[in-house]
Amino acid sequence: MVLLLGSVAGLQAVRDRYPLADPLARPGDTAPYVQSPTVVKRAVLSYDSLAADIYWMRAVQQYGSTKLSRATGKRYDFLYPLLDITTSLDPDFEVAYRFGAVFLAEEYPGGAGRPDLALALLEKGLKSHPNRWQYAQDIAFVHYWWRHDYTQAAEWFKRAARIPLAPNWLAPMAAVTLTQQGDRNAARRLWTQVFNNTEADWLMDQARFRLLQLDAMDQIDALQERVKLYQRRAGQLPRAWSDLVRAGLLNGAPADPRGFRYELNPYWGTVTLGADSTLNPLPAARPVTR
Repeated sequence: MVLLLGSVAGLQAVRDRYPLADPLARPGDTAPYVQSPTVVKRAVLSYDSLAADIYWMRAVQQYGSTKLSRATGKRYDFLYPLLDITTSLDPDFEVAYRFGAVFLAEEYPGGAGRPDLALALLEKGLKSHPNRWQYAQDIAFVHYWWRHDYTQAAEWFKRAARIPLAPNWLAPMAAVTLTQQGDRNAARRLWTQVFNNTEADWLMDQARFRLLQLDAMDQIDALQERVKLYQRRAGQLPRAWSDLVRAGLLNGAPADPRGFRYELNPYWGTVTLGADSTLNPLPAARPVTR
């Protein structure tokens, strides 16, 4: 067993160092040699937990290397198979279910753009652990945040609230979801509840990130109003932020909540995040109701 594990490590090191030796390799590929959870489970004998950790690291590597790749047409083809194997080897691997679902649901190219697979992974976790209300809550979030299916999101918030030991804020979220469908205020309330009520650092970080994105969206709306005001006064669109500064509409070139400069399109007058902003890509959500 020691010899076999050593051989696998050596082969993987060679493969990682010389990726071009594989004529079918694409940027971001970290393909599992075997994609059947059943076959893998038999092959690892009683080392299920160790193998699950390895496959989880492969999944994180596949997600991270693909997300950071500058190649065109990058793909996350092996992400779900890796997560499926991980959670089949260790059905208690909560982070793999919950963080893996974010990897899958995140809008392309920042993620796989596959909320359907995120739902499949979370429903698999809930089937293994029917009393894990967190999985039902995450399913609601996938429907709300990425699929924009507010009826299903409300239904899953209700289901999560009925699970023993679920927090009391889940039930009201169903009503908020239905009455403020897609409204940015509703999204802010949802993520604020997660931020204030989770003990998991990674989930708190995710909620903080989403709240910063919502702040950026509010700022972009405010900047668009300044651009429109300048156009009404000057009879033309501003060519750069300096035009708005000279007109007394801004104090300086605006930056997003993480300090990256916003971009102003001089031809259309649209304001967007800078290409290098770590808040990209922003989700689709309705403006705040006034």
